Amino acid sequence: VEDGVDNSGVSKEKLYSTPEDVFKVWEGLAPISERFTIAAAFGNVHGVYKVGNVKLRPELLEEFQKFAAEKLGKPKPYFFVFHGGSGSEKKDIATALGAGVVKMNVDTDTQWAYWEGLKNFYQAKEAYLQGQIGNPEGEDKPNK
Repeated sequence: VEDGVDNSGVSKEKLYSTPEDVFKVWEGLAPISERFTIAAAFGNVHGVYKVGNVKLRPELLEEFQKFAAEKLGKPKPYFFVFHGGSGSEKKDIATALGAGVVKMNVDTDTQWAYWEGLKNFYQAKEAYLQGQIGNPEGEDKPNK
């Protein structure tokens, strides 16, 4: 289940884009501009999951590039965005970058880093964060 959608009854192969799917997106957007990104599904999900629950297949992006290159006569015509990159392994990120990913979304990792820093600061300074005046250094000391 991701984002409230239960895909347990769906064939695993239906959770990945196909070269044809991605090319249809390119055909629809290319007449508008040559500069756009495609968020192809290659096992990427929003959030961070226990190891083994997500089967990321960034090698699919290279297959998509080859499919389009044969049709267009241009190597690596796609620019990909990697949605749901939080928690991904470095080797998968490297493979995705090599296959044309130009933007990677890591919202969960970013939120956690922010929250953890805030939590650690609060825990270290809790006695100073109880009011504007008064702290362990004195009841009339300002908290700035």
